Amino acid sequence: MKTERPLLELQNISYSYPESKSSLLQEINFNINTEQIGLIGANGSGKTTLFQIIMGLLKPDTGKILLHGTEVNNEKDFLGLRRDIGFLFQHSDDQLFSPTVLEDVAFGPLNLGMTPDDAKEISLRTLNQLGLKGFEDRITHKLSGGEKKLVALATILSMQPKLLLLDEPSNTLDPATRERLITILKEQNLPHIIISHDLDFLASTCTQLYTLRDGQLIRCKEKQIHSHEHIHPYGDHPHQHGT
Repeated sequence: MKTERPLLELQNISYSYPESKSSLLQEINFNINTEQIGLIGANGSGKTTLFQIIMGLLKPDTGKILLHGTEVNNEKDFLGLRRDIGFLFQHSDDQLFSPTVLEDVAFGPLNLGMTPDDAKEISLRTLNQLGLKGFEDRITHKLSGGEKKLVALATILSMQPKLLLLDEPSNTLDPATRERLITILKEQNLPHIIISHDLDFLASTCTQLYTLRDGQLIRCKEKQIHSHEHIHPYGDHPHQHGT
């Protein structure tokens, strides 16, 4: 019987910055299908670099990326991968570039070949799902930081991805927007990998935790009692509580 391949596979991925003699990532093997994964690690450990490699923004020194069992190795392949995998940048201003919210959210669907009417319909529906009804004519650069984060998320959800890569999505959010984002991710219930230093956020949105350390991707233990004196997933790692 044929075994279904994972949605995304990384095989022996290694990467070094051109000016460095040491490897940032060393023969990483990993796959994800339906899991919801948190990724932690020290600043500079290679977390964002790993996301950029997956999306084809950086080329690994060695290794393969496979989508549904098929190797992705040229720009045409990566264009297809970007239809299935939505990448939320750490800084929303790097992702939002159109004058209005609706234009930003509709940009992806239009690039996928949707008609203007269909792109508008799915964009308005996505904004409504994220609690952003009425934002369509707002000027993007005048939004608050939390509003920009949610609009940036809407730009990838409007493309109906099969997997999300989210880079520090809760960073700098106020408590209300942070809780709103948690609710949105639970409602979407998509496979995802979330980079974050906020372990409470990861505990609310993920079922597995990995760390990048010394170039290796390592799965963490779960359900630990930690110094805040309550049971906490992944509590054996230094972490932050939401403010």
